[in-house]
Amino acid sequence: MLDWTDRHCRYFYRVMSKETVLYTEMVTTGAILFGKGDYLAFNEEEHPVVLQLGGSDPKAMTECAKIAEQRGYDAININVGCPSDRVQNGRFGACLMAEPELVAQCVSDMQAAVSVPVTVKSRIGIDDQDSYEFLQKFIEIVSAAGCEHFIIHARKAWLSGLSPKENREIPPLDYSRVYQIKQDFEALKISINGGITSFEQSLEHLNHIDGVMIGREFYQNPYLMAIADQVIYGKDTPILTREAIIDEMCAYIDQQIKPAAPGQHTPRVWHIVRHMLGLCNGLPGARKFRRYLSENAGKEGADSQVLREAFALTGQAVTEQAS
Repeated sequence: MLDWTDRHCRYFYRVMSKETVLYTEMVTTGAILFGKGDYLAFNEEEHPVVLQLGGSDPKAMTECAKIAEQRGYDAININVGCPSDRVQNGRFGACLMAEPELVAQCVSDMQAAVSVPVTVKSRIGIDDQDSYEFLQKFIEIVSAAGCEHFIIHARKAWLSGLSPKENREIPPLDYSRVYQIKQDFEALKISINGGITSFEQSLEHLNHIDGVMIGREFYQNPYLMAIADQVIYGKDTPILTREAIIDEMCAYIDQQIKPAAPGQHTPRVWHIVRHMLGLCNGLPGARKFRRYLSENAGKEGADSQVLREAFALTGQAVTEQAS
């Protein structure tokens, strides 16, 4: 979810679910070690939050792992699944599936340097290396180095010829291959990713494996997150209405857009509400909600009132308050 699941997006998700584990967008070792900005900033409310790290140099990966632990991240995830050309040119992402010994070295060095878990997110294969034996060998080598949790996107990645978007849609899903990995490596925690759009599907997967990762569906239809604690984690806490979520996010917006100290970046309202465009999907007036935010949230001087005005266009504020 590069360029999407930033700290504002994750705060929005945490308002709706207190139990779901949140992942950062992928951050490269170069950005952390040499970038001018703070690529590791997050809100304390986001816990549990995992840093997704891109890189392949064990020394740099280890240094970034130590920094991430110091900053308070709950785990560090090595991205061995992203198929983009930009990522391949940096020698990380899905191309690293062809170098399991290098991934294992990163895991071993990082895990020796930090006390938080180091996990790996991968595909089921790459290019013509897409047999079950290829995935099995990768898991075997990397787990022997100390990785106890793998998140597997149940599609192989084509490293040339397909865009990242096409790599999320064209290669066929093979959930059974991920299930088989769990059977063959019972002691490992295995989570599944790819093409999952409902909690009904998630619960079915959980009959076979240990965890489910959902990305695009939450981003496109974020209100789904509001029932995660109840449906997946069995909590009896009340399900937040959209109006209650709007109230929480308005308070967050007003806090975030206060003038920053010299040299610090102050986000505009749009930087926050762009992640909320799908909140009212399925409601009358959802298109008006999206359009109003798109047209007004980026204006100079905009504040949280823009979000309230957009929500009023759905006619839900009074309805939900009365229910």
